[in-house]
Amino acid sequence: MTDAALLSGRGLGLRFGVVTALEDVDVDLWPGEMLAIVGESGSGKTTLLNVLSGRVAPDQGAVWYCDPAERLHDVHAMAAPALRTLHRSDWGFVHQDPRQSLRMNVSAGGNVGERLMAQGARHYGDIRQAALDWLEQVEIDGNRIDDLPRTFSGGMLQRLQIARTLVTHPRLVFMDEPTGGLDVSVQARLLDLIRSLVMRLRIAVVLVTHDIAVARLLANRIAVMQRGRIVETGLTDQVLDDPQHPYTQLLVSSVLNA
Repeated sequence: MTDAALLSGRGLGLRFGVVTALEDVDVDLWPGEMLAIVGESGSGKTTLLNVLSGRVAPDQGAVWYCDPAERLHDVHAMAAPALRTLHRSDWGFVHQDPRQSLRMNVSAGGNVGERLMAQGARHYGDIRQAALDWLEQVEIDGNRIDDLPRTFSGGMLQRLQIARTLVTHPRLVFMDEPTGGLDVSVQARLLDLIRSLVMRLRIAVVLVTHDIAVARLLANRIAVMQRGRIVETGLTDQVLDDPQHPYTQLLVSSVLNA
């Protein structure tokens, strides 16, 4: 592992019974970059995301995280409280279904403020102002700050989840199909928002998507997965414009011919 990598996985392997979910996977994420993991359903991309984020332990291999003091941490050797603290501070997670992250019986502002309170913030006025600022940054009317998430549209729920995730300024965010299930017009608006926030805040992102067009729009680099293995990786435009592996060629051609 190179010293400059923010997150690295080495020799990652995982089986679910007779099914090989990951096999000898190596992956690096650099500070400030977005890495897209693409592949068909069942290729292992979400499993890899869960292993990299410490949510699922691999059978083989290790995941290393380089903290702001440049100390290396074996993610899967960390004690559970330390890993939870990491997820509340340096890391964030954006689910495909925002209901997995949001508390539907707590106001929009309360959902954003809870993450600040988990880091020790206690001044109500400051917390509310930060929540208001972030609602506006994700294009939610500040007048909705006291509304419950269940009154929001799907696109608004996803934007609220992003505000909740980014309010603590994490260094690294894991995103699992963040535009999945949304209408095309809503997807386009959300993608523009994600791209602008990531660029402005210089956040490193691991993005899982089945949509090559999303990967091309957002990601600096791309890793193509097939049957639990990374079969091709490189700069996004380079890989998608001149794919070398037959599986990548098939993915790209299927998009062009759709």
